[in-house]
Amino acid sequence: MPEPDEPDRMPEVFAVVTDAPLDRAAVEAFVLSQRDGALVTFEGVIRDHDHGEPVSALDYSAHPDAERFLRETCLEVARETGLVVAAAHRFGALAVGDVALVASVAAPHRAEAFAACALLVDRIKERTPIWKRQHLASGTTEWVNL
Repeated sequence: MPEPDEPDRMPEVFAVVTDAPLDRAAVEAFVLSQRDGALVTFEGVIRDHDHGEPVSALDYSAHPDAERFLRETCLEVARETGLVVAAAHRFGALAVGDVALVASVAAPHRAEAFAACALLVDRIKERTPIWKRQHLASGTTEWVNL
């Protein structure tokens, strides 16, 4: 986290886009320090339904620069909140129950950790060019949030 007398110093962030299973412990370890009394982690888990229809699987496609976008988003949230943030997003074929996103923030107090984590997840969904294609149990597919 930048010191008050170093406003231009770039905060440290952890931002990874990968086709491998996500490591929640590594994401949390990056943000947590002894000064923190709250650790908030969000996991985006593939569910078995959407808008009333059964979902069998998802495919995530990532723009070649998706990790750069994710890093920029994490840096922006870190600067705005003054907290250390971390996020990892998966792409490729995912099954129901798999984790697609892990976002984590630690802070001295819970309210600021919850608020920063919510902000981080919202911004990731808005700005990171990763697209989701749902495979419905009926055999059809649909792109989500294009």
